[in-house]
Amino acid sequence: MNFKRPPYSIFKVPMKGPSNERQKKVVDAFLHAWKGYKENAWGEDELKPISRRSSSWFNLGLTIVDSLDTMYLMNLQDQFKDARDWIEKSLNFDVDRYNNLFELTIRILGGLLSAYHLSADQIFLDKAYEFGNRSLPAFDTKSAIPYSDLNLMRRKAKSPSWTSDSSLSEVSTLSIEFNDLTYLTGDKRFEQAINKINQILHKLNKPNGLAPIFIDTNEGQFRGRTITLGARGDSYYEYLLKQWIQKGAKYDKNDENFYLIQNWLESVRGIKSKLVQKTKPNGYMFVGEMLSDTYSPKMDHLVCFLPGNLALGYSYLKKVPDFPEDDLKDLMNMAQELTETCYQMYAQFATGLSPEIVYFNTHEDSTKDFYVKDNDRHNLLRPETVESLYYMKKITKDKKYEEYGWKIFESFEKYTKIEHGGYSSINDVTNPERVNFRDKMESFFLAETLKYLYLLFEEENSESFDLKRWLINTEAHLIPIPIN
Repeated sequence: MNFKRPPYSIFKVPMKGPSNERQKKVVDAFLHAWKGYKENAWGEDELKPISRRSSSWFNLGLTIVDSLDTMYLMNLQDQFKDARDWIEKSLNFDVDRYNNLFELTIRILGGLLSAYHLSADQIFLDKAYEFGNRSLPAFDTKSAIPYSDLNLMRRKAKSPSWTSDSSLSEVSTLSIEFNDLTYLTGDKRFEQAINKINQILHKLNKPNGLAPIFIDTNEGQFRGRTITLGARGDSYYEYLLKQWIQKGAKYDKNDENFYLIQNWLESVRGIKSKLVQKTKPNGYMFVGEMLSDTYSPKMDHLVCFLPGNLALGYSYLKKVPDFPEDDLKDLMNMAQELTETCYQMYAQFATGLSPEIVYFNTHEDSTKDFYVKDNDRHNLLRPETVESLYYMKKITKDKKYEEYGWKIFESFEKYTKIEHGGYSSINDVTNPERVNFRDKMESFFLAETLKYLYLLFEEENSESFDLKRWLINTEAHLIPIPIN
Protein backbone atom coordinates (compact mmCIF):
# COMPACT_ATOMS: atom_id res chain seq x y z
CA MET A 1 0.00 0.00 0.00
CA ASN A 2 1.30 3.42 -0.87
CA PHE A 3 -0.21 6.17 1.24
CA LYS A 4 0.33 9.84 0.61
CA ARG A 5 2.75 11.61 2.93
CA PRO A 6 0.78 12.71 5.98
CA PRO A 7 0.26 16.26 7.26
CA TYR A 8 3.17 16.10 9.71
CA SER A 9 6.28 18.19 10.04
CA ILE A 10 8.03 15.23 11.69
CA PHE A 11 8.96 12.18 9.68
CA LYS A 12 11.43 9.63 11.02
CA VAL A 13 13.10 10.55 14.28
CA PRO A 14 16.80 9.77 14.80
CA MET A 15 17.57 7.38 17.64
CA LYS A 16 19.64 9.02 20.37
CA GLY A 17 19.72 6.73 23.36
CA PRO A 18 20.51 7.62 27.00
CA SER A 19 22.48 10.77 27.81
CA ASN A 20 23.06 10.35 31.57
CA GLU A 21 23.44 7.72 34.29
CA ARG A 22 19.80 7.72 35.39
CA GLN A 23 18.61 7.12 31.85
CA LYS A 24 21.17 4.33 31.47
CA LYS A 25 19.77 2.66 34.60
CA VAL A 26 16.27 2.77 33.08
CA VAL A 27 17.62 1.25 29.85
CA ASP A 28 19.26 -1.49 31.95
CA ALA A 29 15.87 -2.11 33.60
CA PHE A 30 14.19 -2.36 30.20
CA LEU A 31 16.83 -4.82 28.99
CA HIS A 32 16.35 -6.91 32.13
CA ALA A 33 12.58 -6.98 31.52
CA TRP A 34 13.13 -7.76 27.83
CA LYS A 35 15.56 -10.59 28.64
CA GLY A 36 12.91 -12.32 30.75
CA TYR A 37 10.30 -11.86 28.05
CA LYS A 38 12.52 -12.95 25.16
CA GLU A 39 13.81 -16.07 26.93
CA ASN A 40 10.50 -17.26 28.33
CA ALA A 41 7.56 -15.70 26.45
CA TRP A 42 8.74 -14.56 23.00
CA GLY A 43 5.83 -13.99 20.63
CA GLU A 44 3.27 -14.36 23.42
CA ASP A 45 1.37 -11.52 25.07
CA GLU A 46 3.01 -11.15 28.47
CA LEU A 47 5.64 -12.70 30.74
CA LYS A 48 5.04 -14.58 33.99
CA PRO A 49 8.50 -13.91 35.40
CA ILE A 50 8.40 -16.16 38.49
CA SER A 51 7.22 -19.30 36.73
CA ARG A 52 9.12 -18.33 33.54
CA ARG A 53 6.08 -18.85 31.37
CA SER A 54 3.89 -16.70 29.17
CA SER A 55 0.36 -15.46 29.69
CA SER A 56 -2.12 -15.11 26.85
CA TRP A 57 -4.66 -12.33 26.36
CA PHE A 58 -4.89 -11.13 22.75
CA ASN A 59 -2.62 -13.76 21.13
CA LEU A 60 -0.92 -10.87 19.31
CA GLY A 61 2.56 -10.67 20.84
CA LEU A 62 1.38 -7.74 22.93
CA THR A 63 4.63 -7.05 24.78
CA ILE A 64 6.50 -6.80 21.44
CA VAL A 65 4.05 -4.33 19.88
CA ASP A 66 3.64 -2.30 23.08
CA SER A 67 7.43 -1.96 23.55
CA LEU A 68 8.42 -0.86 20.03
CA ASP A 69 8.62 2.88 20.61
CA THR A 70 10.31 2.47 24.02
CA MET A 71 13.10 0.50 22.34
CA TYR A 72 13.33 3.04 19.56
CA LEU A 73 13.71 5.93 22.01
CA MET A 74 16.35 4.04 23.99
CA ASN A 75 18.32 3.35 20.78
CA LEU A 76 18.10 -0.40 21.32
CA GLN A 77 18.59 -1.13 17.66
CA ASP A 78 19.10 -4.90 17.85
CA GLN A 79 16.01 -5.41 20.01
CA PHE A 80 13.95 -3.09 17.81
CA LYS A 81 15.02 -5.01 14.69
CA ASP A 82 14.07 -8.35 16.30
CA ALA A 83 10.65 -6.93 17.19
CA ARG A 84 10.17 -5.38 13.75
CA ASP A 85 11.03 -8.67 12.04
CA TRP A 86 8.61 -10.57 14.29
CA ILE A 87 5.86 -8.13 13.35
CA GLU A 88 6.55 -8.55 9.64
CA LYS A 89 6.63 -12.37 9.77
CA SER A 90 4.42 -13.35 12.70
CA LEU A 91 1.91 -10.65 13.66
CA ASN A 92 -1.28 -12.25 12.42
CA PHE A 93 -4.70 -10.76 13.15
CA ASP A 94 -6.53 -14.00 12.32
CA VAL A 95 -7.18 -14.71 15.99
CA ASP A 96 -10.60 -16.23 16.59
CA ARG A 97 -11.43 -14.71 19.94
CA TYR A 98 -13.21 -11.63 21.24
CA ASN A 99 -10.90 -9.04 22.78
CA ASN A 100 -11.55 -5.59 24.20
CA LEU A 101 -11.62 -2.94 21.45
CA PHE A 102 -10.26 -0.21 23.74
CA GLU A 103 -7.27 -2.28 24.93
CA LEU A 104 -6.51 -3.44 21.38
CA THR A 105 -6.66 0.15 20.09
CA ILE A 106 -4.49 1.90 22.67
CA ARG A 107 -1.88 -0.89 22.77
CA ILE A 108 -1.76 -2.59 19.36
CA LEU A 109 -2.88 0.21 17.04
CA GLY A 110 -1.16 2.86 19.17
CA GLY A 111 2.07 0.86 19.27
CA LEU A 112 2.12 0.31 15.50
CA LEU A 113 1.34 3.96 14.71
CA SER A 114 4.02 5.25 17.07
CA ALA A 115 6.62 2.85 15.66
CA TYR A 116 5.74 4.06 12.15
CA HIS A 117 6.01 7.74 13.06
CA LEU A 118 9.39 7.23 14.70
CA SER A 119 10.98 4.83 12.22
CA ALA A 120 9.10 5.55 8.95
CA ASP A 121 9.10 1.78 8.34
CA GLN A 122 6.12 0.97 6.11
CA ILE A 123 5.46 -2.43 7.72
CA PHE A 124 4.07 -0.70 10.82
CA LEU A 125 1.59 1.41 8.85
CA ASP A 126 0.52 -1.57 6.74
CA LYS A 127 -0.26 -3.57 9.90
CA ALA A 128 -1.99 -0.58 11.50
CA TYR A 129 -4.22 -0.14 8.45
CA GLU A 130 -5.07 -3.82 8.42
CA PHE A 131 -6.01 -3.60 12.09
CA GLY A 132 -8.14 -0.53 11.40
CA ASN A 133 -10.07 -2.22 8.62
CA ARG A 134 -10.73 -5.29 10.76
CA SER A 135 -11.95 -3.04 13.61
CA LEU A 136 -14.60 -1.06 11.73
CA PRO A 137 -17.47 -3.53 12.45
CA ALA A 138 -17.20 -2.56 16.14
CA PHE A 139 -18.56 0.90 15.23
CA ASP A 140 -21.54 -0.48 13.32
CA THR A 141 -24.13 -0.21 16.09
CA LYS A 142 -27.61 1.27 16.31
CA SER A 143 -26.30 4.24 18.29
CA ALA A 144 -22.75 4.55 16.77
CA ILE A 145 -21.39 3.94 20.29
CA PRO A 146 -19.03 1.02 19.59
CA TYR A 147 -19.31 -2.51 20.93
CA SER A 148 -16.74 -3.33 23.58
CA ASP A 149 -15.58 -6.70 22.21
CA LEU A 150 -14.03 -7.33 18.79
CA ASN A 151 -13.11 -10.51 16.92
CA LEU A 152 -10.39 -9.52 14.46
CA MET A 153 -10.54 -12.74 12.46
CA ARG A 154 -14.30 -12.83 11.96
CA ARG A 155 -14.53 -9.02 11.75
CA LYS A 156 -17.43 -9.12 14.15
CA ALA A 157 -18.10 -7.22 17.37
CA LYS A 158 -20.49 -7.53 20.30
CA SER A 159 -21.25 -6.38 23.80
CA PRO A 160 -20.18 -8.65 26.66
CA SER A 161 -22.59 -11.53 27.27
CA TRP A 162 -23.87 -10.02 30.52
CA THR A 163 -24.72 -6.45 29.42
CA SER A 164 -25.29 -4.08 26.50
CA ASP A 165 -23.23 -1.43 28.31
CA SER A 166 -19.77 -0.22 27.39
CA SER A 167 -17.49 1.75 29.69
CA LEU A 168 -17.17 5.50 29.20
CA SER A 169 -13.40 5.29 28.94
CA GLU A 170 -13.58 2.42 26.43
CA VAL A 171 -15.80 4.22 23.92
CA SER A 172 -14.12 7.62 24.25
CA THR A 173 -10.47 6.54 24.12
CA LEU A 174 -10.17 5.41 20.50
CA SER A 175 -10.02 8.85 18.94
CA ILE A 176 -6.36 9.84 18.80
CA GLU A 177 -5.43 6.51 17.27
CA PHE A 178 -8.20 6.24 14.67
CA ASN A 179 -7.93 9.94 13.76
CA ASP A 180 -4.22 9.41 13.17
CA LEU A 181 -4.95 6.42 10.95
CA THR A 182 -7.16 8.66 8.80
CA TYR A 183 -4.45 11.33 8.61
CA LEU A 184 -1.86 8.75 7.55
CA THR A 185 -3.94 6.86 4.99
CA GLY A 186 -6.51 9.37 3.75
CA ASP A 187 -9.22 6.82 4.62
CA LYS A 188 -11.90 8.96 6.24
CA ARG A 189 -13.97 6.09 7.68
CA PHE A 190 -11.94 5.98 10.88
CA GLU A 191 -12.23 9.68 11.73
CA GLN A 192 -15.92 9.65 10.78
CA ALA A 193 -16.60 6.86 13.28
CA ILE A 194 -14.84 8.87 15.99
CA ASN A 195 -16.71 12.08 15.14
CA LYS A 196 -20.04 10.30 15.65
CA ILE A 197 -19.00 9.07 19.10
CA ASN A 198 -17.75 12.54 20.05
CA GLN A 199 -21.01 14.19 19.05
CA ILE A 200 -23.12 11.72 21.02
CA LEU A 201 -21.01 12.15 24.16
CA HIS A 202 -21.03 15.92 23.75
CA LYS A 203 -24.82 16.13 23.48
CA LEU A 204 -25.65 13.83 26.40
CA ASN A 205 -26.53 15.48 29.70
CA LYS A 206 -23.44 15.69 31.93
CA PRO A 207 -24.12 17.73 35.08
CA ASN A 208 -20.97 19.69 35.99
CA GLY A 209 -19.25 18.17 32.95
CA LEU A 210 -18.98 14.80 34.72
CA ALA A 211 -20.16 11.69 32.88
CA PRO A 212 -21.40 8.37 34.35
CA ILE A 213 -19.06 5.46 33.63
CA PHE A 214 -21.50 3.24 31.66
CA ILE A 215 -23.16 3.87 28.31
CA ASP A 216 -25.63 1.64 26.47
CA THR A 217 -24.51 0.72 22.96
CA ASN A 218 -28.11 0.20 21.80
CA GLU A 219 -29.57 3.51 22.92
CA GLY A 220 -26.45 5.67 23.21
CA GLN A 221 -27.53 6.79 26.70
CA PHE A 222 -25.63 6.86 29.98
CA ARG A 223 -26.51 4.15 32.50
CA GLY A 224 -26.32 4.58 36.27
CA ARG A 225 -24.87 7.54 38.14
CA THR A 226 -21.40 6.40 39.18
CA ILE A 227 -18.80 9.12 38.52
CA THR A 228 -15.09 8.38 38.83
CA LEU A 229 -11.80 9.47 37.30
CA GLY A 230 -10.46 5.99 38.03
CA ALA A 231 -11.27 2.74 36.26
CA ARG A 232 -13.84 3.04 33.45
CA GLY A 233 -13.90 6.85 33.53
CA ASP A 234 -10.33 8.17 33.46
CA SER A 235 -9.30 8.50 29.82
CA TYR A 236 -12.57 10.11 28.69
CA TYR A 237 -11.32 13.28 30.39
CA GLU A 238 -7.74 12.76 29.22
CA TYR A 239 -8.76 12.47 25.55
CA LEU A 240 -11.07 15.51 25.54
CA LEU A 241 -7.98 17.67 25.93
CA LYS A 242 -5.70 15.59 23.72
CA GLN A 243 -8.21 15.45 20.86
CA TRP A 244 -8.56 19.24 20.98
CA ILE A 245 -4.76 19.45 20.69
CA GLN A 246 -4.72 16.90 17.85
CA LYS A 247 -7.36 18.96 16.02
CA GLY A 248 -5.30 22.15 16.15
CA ALA A 249 -5.83 23.53 19.69
CA LYS A 250 -7.81 26.53 18.45
CA TYR A 251 -9.43 28.40 21.34
CA ASP A 252 -12.13 29.88 19.16
CA LYS A 253 -15.86 29.52 19.79
CA ASN A 254 -16.44 29.35 16.04
CA ASP A 255 -14.07 26.42 15.53
CA GLU A 256 -15.87 23.10 14.98
CA ASN A 257 -13.71 21.39 17.62
CA PHE A 258 -14.11 24.05 20.32
CA TYR A 259 -16.61 21.82 22.14
CA LEU A 260 -13.75 19.46 23.09
CA ILE A 261 -11.88 22.05 25.17
CA GLN A 262 -15.21 23.45 26.39
CA ASN A 263 -16.21 20.00 27.70
CA TRP A 264 -12.76 19.50 29.23
CA LEU A 265 -12.82 22.83 31.08
CA GLU A 266 -16.35 22.18 32.30
CA SER A 267 -15.26 18.77 33.62
CA VAL A 268 -12.27 20.33 35.42
CA ARG A 269 -14.61 22.76 37.17
CA GLY A 270 -16.90 19.84 38.05
CA ILE A 271 -13.99 17.81 39.44
CA LYS A 272 -12.93 20.76 41.58
CA SER A 273 -16.42 21.51 42.92
CA LYS A 274 -17.83 17.97 43.29
CA LEU A 275 -14.97 15.49 43.67
CA VAL A 276 -11.94 17.27 45.15
CA GLN A 277 -11.47 17.31 48.92
CA LYS A 278 -8.49 17.64 51.27
CA THR A 279 -7.29 15.23 53.91
CA LYS A 280 -6.80 15.64 57.61
CA PRO A 281 -4.36 16.26 59.18
CA ASN A 282 -2.00 17.35 56.36
CA GLY A 283 -4.35 18.74 53.72
CA TYR A 284 -3.46 16.55 50.75
CA MET A 285 -5.77 17.17 47.80
CA PHE A 286 -7.49 14.09 46.38
CA VAL A 287 -10.21 13.23 43.87
CA GLY A 288 -13.02 11.06 45.25
CA GLU A 289 -15.93 9.33 43.53
CA MET A 290 -19.70 9.72 43.41
CA LEU A 291 -21.67 6.49 43.84
CA SER A 292 -25.10 7.80 42.84
CA ASP A 293 -25.54 10.59 45.41
CA THR A 294 -22.97 9.28 47.89
CA TYR A 295 -19.43 10.68 47.97
CA SER A 296 -16.63 8.15 48.47
CA PRO A 297 -13.12 9.30 49.49
CA LYS A 298 -11.62 6.52 47.35
CA MET A 299 -8.98 7.18 44.72
CA ASP A 300 -7.54 4.64 42.29
CA HIS A 301 -3.88 4.92 41.34
CA LEU A 302 -5.27 5.35 37.81
CA VAL A 303 -6.47 8.85 38.79
CA CYS A 304 -2.83 9.94 39.01
CA PHE A 305 -2.86 10.61 35.25
CA LEU A 306 -4.92 13.72 36.05
CA PRO A 307 -2.26 16.15 37.33
CA GLY A 308 -0.22 15.62 34.16
CA ASN A 309 -3.32 16.19 32.05
CA LEU A 310 -4.13 19.40 33.95
CA ALA A 311 -0.54 20.62 33.46
CA LEU A 312 -0.73 19.84 29.74
CA GLY A 313 -3.95 21.87 29.50
CA TYR A 314 -2.31 24.71 31.40
CA SER A 315 0.66 24.74 28.99
CA TYR A 316 -1.68 25.33 26.03
CA LEU A 317 -4.23 27.64 27.63
CA LYS A 318 -1.66 30.01 29.14
CA LYS A 319 -0.89 31.12 25.57
CA VAL A 320 -4.53 32.00 24.87
CA PRO A 321 -4.99 35.80 24.99
CA ASP A 322 -7.37 36.87 27.76
CA PHE A 323 -7.79 33.35 29.17
CA PRO A 324 -8.83 33.99 32.81
CA GLU A 325 -5.78 34.18 35.06
CA ASP A 326 -7.65 32.63 37.99
CA ASP A 327 -8.55 29.59 35.91
CA LEU A 328 -4.92 29.13 34.90
CA LYS A 329 -3.84 29.35 38.54
CA ASP A 330 -6.48 26.75 39.46
CA LEU A 331 -5.22 24.36 36.80
CA MET A 332 -1.62 24.57 37.93
CA ASN A 333 -2.50 24.52 41.63
CA MET A 334 -4.59 21.37 41.20
CA ALA A 335 -1.81 19.79 39.11
CA GLN A 336 0.83 20.53 41.75
CA GLU A 337 -1.24 19.44 44.73
CA LEU A 338 -2.50 16.22 43.13
CA THR A 339 1.03 15.30 41.98
CA GLU A 340 2.17 15.65 45.59
CA THR A 341 -0.66 13.40 46.77
CA CYS A 342 0.17 10.78 44.14
CA TYR A 343 3.80 10.81 45.19
CA GLN A 344 2.84 10.46 48.87
CA MET A 345 0.82 7.36 47.88
CA TYR A 346 4.26 5.86 47.17
CA ALA A 347 6.40 7.49 49.82
CA GLN A 348 4.18 6.66 52.80
CA PHE A 349 4.18 2.90 52.26
CA ALA A 350 7.03 0.75 53.50
CA THR A 351 8.15 -0.41 50.05
CA GLY A 352 8.00 3.09 48.55
CA LEU A 353 5.40 1.75 46.10
CA SER A 354 1.76 2.77 45.79
CA PRO A 355 -1.17 0.42 46.28
CA GLU A 356 -3.84 0.11 43.59
CA ILE A 357 -6.46 2.06 45.63
CA VAL A 358 -6.32 4.28 48.70
CA TYR A 359 -9.00 5.80 50.93
CA PHE A 360 -8.55 9.30 52.35
CA ASN A 361 -9.43 10.58 55.81
CA THR A 362 -11.29 13.88 56.11
CA HIS A 363 -12.42 13.75 59.76
CA GLU A 364 -11.04 16.41 62.07
CA ASP A 365 -9.60 13.84 64.49
CA SER A 366 -7.75 11.84 61.78
CA THR A 367 -4.10 11.10 62.52
CA LYS A 368 -3.34 9.53 59.12
CA ASP A 369 -4.17 11.12 55.77
CA PHE A 370 -4.97 7.88 53.99
CA TYR A 371 -5.09 4.13 54.39
CA VAL A 372 -5.31 1.01 52.25
CA LYS A 373 -7.75 -1.90 52.52
CA ASP A 374 -6.44 -5.47 52.47
CA ASN A 375 -7.73 -6.22 48.97
CA ASP A 376 -6.13 -3.08 47.48
CA ARG A 377 -2.52 -3.47 48.62
CA HIS A 378 -1.20 -4.69 45.29
CA ASN A 379 0.99 -2.77 42.84
CA LEU A 380 0.73 -3.64 39.14
CA LEU A 381 3.82 -1.62 38.00
CA ARG A 382 1.46 1.12 36.84
CA PRO A 383 2.66 4.30 35.08
CA GLU A 384 0.19 7.06 36.00
CA THR A 385 2.23 8.80 38.71
CA VAL A 386 5.49 8.79 36.75
CA GLU A 387 3.49 10.01 33.74
CA SER A 388 2.38 13.06 35.72
CA LEU A 389 5.90 13.56 37.09
CA TYR A 390 7.13 13.71 33.47
CA TYR A 391 4.60 16.38 32.48
CA MET A 392 5.17 18.37 35.68
CA LYS A 393 8.94 18.48 35.27
CA LYS A 394 8.66 19.28 31.58
CA ILE A 395 6.14 22.09 32.09
CA THR A 396 7.27 23.62 35.41
CA LYS A 397 11.03 22.85 35.07
CA ASP A 398 11.01 21.89 38.77
CA LYS A 399 13.66 19.20 39.34
CA LYS A 400 11.93 17.82 42.43
CA TYR A 401 9.68 15.80 40.16
CA GLU A 402 12.71 14.01 38.77
CA GLU A 403 13.84 13.21 42.31
CA TYR A 404 10.40 11.80 43.11
CA GLY A 405 10.61 9.63 40.00
CA TRP A 406 14.08 8.40 40.90
CA LYS A 407 12.89 7.25 44.32
CA ILE A 408 9.96 5.40 42.70
CA PHE A 409 12.34 3.78 40.20
CA GLU A 410 14.62 2.63 43.02
CA SER A 411 11.63 1.02 44.75
CA PHE A 412 10.64 -0.82 41.57
CA GLU A 413 14.24 -2.05 41.33
CA LYS A 414 14.34 -3.17 44.95
CA TYR A 415 10.97 -4.87 45.30
CA THR A 416 9.76 -5.94 41.84
CA LYS A 417 12.89 -7.03 39.94
CA ILE A 418 13.20 -10.78 39.37
CA GLU A 419 16.79 -11.99 39.37
CA HIS A 420 16.71 -14.19 36.27
CA GLY A 421 14.81 -11.65 34.15
CA GLY A 422 11.68 -9.54 34.21
CA TYR A 423 9.76 -7.58 36.84
CA SER A 424 6.68 -8.74 38.71
CA SER A 425 3.66 -6.96 40.10
CA ILE A 426 3.35 -7.53 43.86
CA ASN A 427 0.49 -8.21 46.27
CA ASP A 428 1.50 -6.14 49.29
CA VAL A 429 3.20 -2.73 49.23
CA THR A 430 2.91 -2.49 53.02
CA ASN A 431 5.25 -5.40 53.78
CA PRO A 432 8.82 -5.09 52.50
CA GLU A 433 9.71 -8.48 54.02
CA ARG A 434 7.04 -10.27 52.00
CA VAL A 435 5.77 -8.41 48.95
CA ASN A 436 4.30 -11.65 47.57
CA PHE A 437 4.91 -11.66 43.81
CA ARG A 438 1.86 -11.92 41.54
CA ASP A 439 3.90 -13.50 38.72
CA LYS A 440 2.84 -11.00 36.03
CA MET A 441 4.78 -8.41 34.06
CA GLU A 442 2.22 -6.14 32.43
CA SER A 443 3.11 -4.94 28.93
CA PHE A 444 2.47 -1.37 30.12
CA PHE A 445 5.52 -1.58 32.41
CA LEU A 446 7.69 -1.54 29.26
CA ALA A 447 5.36 0.60 27.14
CA GLU A 448 4.60 3.28 29.73
CA THR A 449 6.28 3.10 33.13
CA LEU A 450 9.85 2.69 31.89
CA LYS A 451 9.29 5.08 28.97
CA TYR A 452 8.01 7.88 31.21
CA LEU A 453 10.88 7.33 33.65
CA TYR A 454 13.38 7.45 30.77
CA LEU A 455 11.86 10.71 29.46
CA LEU A 456 11.59 12.14 32.99
CA PHE A 457 15.36 11.75 33.44
CA GLU A 458 16.22 13.57 30.20
CA GLU A 459 18.36 16.66 30.53
CA GLU A 460 16.74 19.83 29.27
CA ASN A 461 19.26 20.35 26.48
CA SER A 462 18.70 16.86 25.04
CA GLU A 463 14.91 16.54 25.18
CA SER A 464 13.42 14.17 22.63
CA PHE A 465 9.90 15.55 22.42
CA ASP A 466 8.33 18.95 22.17
CA LEU A 467 4.83 18.73 23.65
CA LYS A 468 3.72 21.26 21.04
CA ARG A 469 4.54 18.75 18.30
CA TRP A 470 3.69 15.39 19.88
CA LEU A 471 0.81 13.77 21.71
CA ILE A 472 1.24 10.79 24.01
CA ASN A 473 -1.68 8.38 23.95
CA THR A 474 -3.07 6.70 27.05
CA GLU A 475 -0.65 3.78 26.58
CA ALA A 476 2.30 6.24 26.25
CA HIS A 477 2.57 5.81 22.48
CA LEU A 478 3.86 8.86 20.61
CA ILE A 479 1.67 10.43 17.93
CA PRO A 480 2.73 13.66 16.19
CA ILE A 481 0.30 16.56 15.99
CA PRO A 482 -0.76 17.32 12.39
CA ILE A 483 0.04 20.69 10.86
CA ASN A 484 -3.24 22.58 10.76
